[in-house]
Amino acid sequence: MAKIAQVAAKYVIHAAIEIEGTVDKPDMIGAIFGQTEGLLGSELELRELQRSGRIGRIEVTHEIKSGKTFGTIIIPSSLDKAETAIVGAALETIQRIGPCNAKIKVTKVEDVRVSKRTLVISRAKELLKELMDSSMPDSGELAQEVAESVRVMEVVEITEDRLPAGPGVRDSDDIIIVEGRADVVNLLKHGIKNAVAMNGTSVPQGIIELCKGKETTVFVDGDRGGDLILKELLSVADVDFITKAPDGKEVEELQMKEIHKALRARMPAEQAKVEIANARPLPKPHIGERRPMREERIERPRREERRPTRSESSERRPSRVRISDDEKESFKGILTEQVGTRGASILDSEMNILGKIPVTELVSTIKSLGTGIYAVVLDGPIDRELAEAGEKAHVRFLIGTEAKVRPVNARVQILTDKDLE
Repeated sequence: MAKIAQVAAKYVIHAAIEIEGTVDKPDMIGAIFGQTEGLLGSELELRELQRSGRIGRIEVTHEIKSGKTFGTIIIPSSLDKAETAIVGAALETIQRIGPCNAKIKVTKVEDVRVSKRTLVISRAKELLKELMDSSMPDSGELAQEVAESVRVMEVVEITEDRLPAGPGVRDSDDIIIVEGRADVVNLLKHGIKNAVAMNGTSVPQGIIELCKGKETTVFVDGDRGGDLILKELLSVADVDFITKAPDGKEVEELQMKEIHKALRARMPAEQAKVEIANARPLPKPHIGERRPMREERIERPRREERRPTRSESSERRPSRVRISDDEKESFKGILTEQVGTRGASILDSEMNILGKIPVTELVSTIKSLGTGIYAVVLDGPIDRELAEAGEKAHVRFLIGTEAKVRPVNARVQILTDKDLE
């Protein structure tokens, strides 16, 4: 006899049964088949429906309490809605089971597909979340990751002590002395290439030699160990400036804003020596008008002694960054080559092309690189978002096919092909 399994059913009839006496399970199943026989016609005969597989195995559970029998009936059905409801209603016509009075009540007719659909939705949400968590990063994150990895690869070793350093230490007149390799790597990530590490608390001979011919800034962690290193360096090497990370922080964990703020706030070494001689704790550096480090390329407009009036502001135009004839020719040539490509070229101060990227990824790339960009030439218009990103990254020139915004300030010069003629 073919019987339909419950998992293949479209509907499931749930019924509760109460019997005024004690009966067994076979009595209950026999009553279901016997007392519904001939009630619904030959097409809805339970035995024939079960034989054809349209009604599944009838499951009955029961327990006896205080001389009465209580139980449940479960009937899976692959009939349509109306026929299933008729079969359920037929169960309620059973009034006796064995010698005892009985009462059957259909509690519900469950649509199995609804339950499955709920499970599908729940599982789909889990799968979607897993997919989103493991999805590829956007172009900005990729550009940042590539730029940082390239900078980390630029760590070199100098002097006989094999000190970790940035690639700009040998050629730069300004150097930054830090405590360890991780500090050098972090500064490289943020575009500062003239840092060298001591690799310990004792001062290597190579550091002493470097200090003799270069303007030196010592940049140490904001803890007791940093104070001790400062004291030793000031006593054995020709140091020009000192600065520290914020209290409780290490140089290797600082973000770009914190690094630049600390370097701008460096104090003269002579002042630090006086504090040490007087046996006083080294004071925190105060932000002042210091000469910026060369590798930082920090440039700021001069503060005016008084705020100009509205009429003066309208008449006064921001001072423009000077552009040489050679730079004009270079920009014009690059812009001409890029016509129709929807691409952009990023240049350094030596007019070398650092990379070429699509215009759609230009803003995110500038934000991820942060500093070290001298000019950007793009086959497209210069809008406000691009101008603001260039200003924050200290870009000197933005050259495009047209300008939809005025210069953000005097530090950024916006040019079009007409300005290069």
